[in-house]
Amino acid sequence: MRIAVMPGDGIGPEVIAETLRVLDALSLPGLVLIEAEAGGVAYKRHGHPLPDETLEAARSADAILFGAVGDPTCDGLERSLRPEQAILGLRSALGLFANLRPAKLFNGMEDASTLRPEIAQAIDLLIVRELNGDVYFGEKGTRRLADGRRQGWDLMSYAEDEVRRIAHVAFRAAQGRNGRLTSVDKANVLETSQLWREVVIEVSADYPDVTLDHLYVDNAAMQLVRNPGQFDTIVTGNLFGDILSDQASMCVGSIGLLASASLGERTTDHGTFGLYEPIHGSAPDIAGQGKANPLAAILSLAMLLRHSLGLEREALRVEAAVAAALADGVRGGDLGGSDGTRAIGDAVVARL
Repeated sequence: MRIAVMPGDGIGPEVIAETLRVLDALSLPGLVLIEAEAGGVAYKRHGHPLPDETLEAARSADAILFGAVGDPTCDGLERSLRPEQAILGLRSALGLFANLRPAKLFNGMEDASTLRPEIAQAIDLLIVRELNGDVYFGEKGTRRLADGRRQGWDLMSYAEDEVRRIAHVAFRAAQGRNGRLTSVDKANVLETSQLWREVVIEVSADYPDVTLDHLYVDNAAMQLVRNPGQFDTIVTGNLFGDILSDQASMCVGSIGLLASASLGERTTDHGTFGLYEPIHGSAPDIAGQGKANPLAAILSLAMLLRHSLGLEREALRVEAAVAAALADGVRGGDLGGSDGTRAIGDAVVARL
């Protein structure tokens, strides 16, 4: 079992270090770790955020454990060389089109949510976000209008096959949960969303056991704070999914608790190849201070064990250890506590 480890920038190395301690505590036989550089650290050393050797390491692995990318000292670079291009490049080159972002309130964490406890405790949802299309990968640029004003433009588009493949992922995910799927779009305004809705409805014919409904993205955002317990599985495009999944993170208490898996169609000897990362980003303001919450990265490891290595028992052990640590009052600064990165890692390892 080969895992490519890419700590990245900012707090990435700190949270990945604790995640690797958890992985080591599992004592998995036949495990090979391949460390590779990505993001700002890779640009400074190799002149590119996604060097060829990093991409080769990714292709040779069964899964990627990713920290975070983003370095404010690189903000002046042209867009193609900025640290964020590492993650976008990996998604594109490896065909990782489906992002799974679960959001569930852990027992005893009701006080950490910005929502009322009786509303927050009902949260248990999965957001399935398309990763390879939308404005993120469409043509873009800046131009001068006839009167001399500058104008920025980005092309939003989806082909029907791109919508169809992410819809199948979402319907299958809903089958494994409570059998309800909400498709989020803006079909009343955007032609892209109108096609999205039509294709999702077509795919629904293959899944008669899943109940499908639709929400405009503005309404979906409102419902996430009004009544998040109504949602089971949500499927949406790249832009809307990026925004809604971050919103969901605050509903459960902190962005430091949300893991993610980016999957494609490639399979390995053990499961589906994927990239696993916490969604919190590089947080350069606290990098190197030992304050980062590593739980999202550790929960991303659990998803890696489940989806790419086929180790369901070990995935459940990791998730149970995280839940036990939180139930016992282990809290980082993002949750109003004072436990540092290492102490939180110690707590999870102890409960394994």
